[in-house]
Amino acid sequence: MHAVVRLLIALLEIWVLCAVARAVLSWFPIAYGSAMYRINRVLIRVTEPLIAPVRRILPPARVGGVGIDLAFLVVFLGIQFVVIRLLSNYA
Repeated sequence: MHAVVRLLIALLEIWVLCAVARAVLSWFPIAYGSAMYRINRVLIRVTEPLIAPVRRILPPARVGGVGIDLAFLVVFLGIQFVVIRLLSNYA
């Protein structure tokens, strides 16, 4: 497998980990100025450039009193599709 493809797959998987961490942190209250607040801000800066354009097309769905961010799911599945294609083409 080419080094560039391996690097791309690694970066995509790191992005996925950051997005999952961001999603998990969104379930908890985080005090402003705390270490977790700063970590959350970094995770948002890393993940938002891919999620925001999709969110403009597909806003969060309201289910009862909860909003479900479908944009995250679409980007996550898209990245997994790309990784699988890369692995199958360059394995």
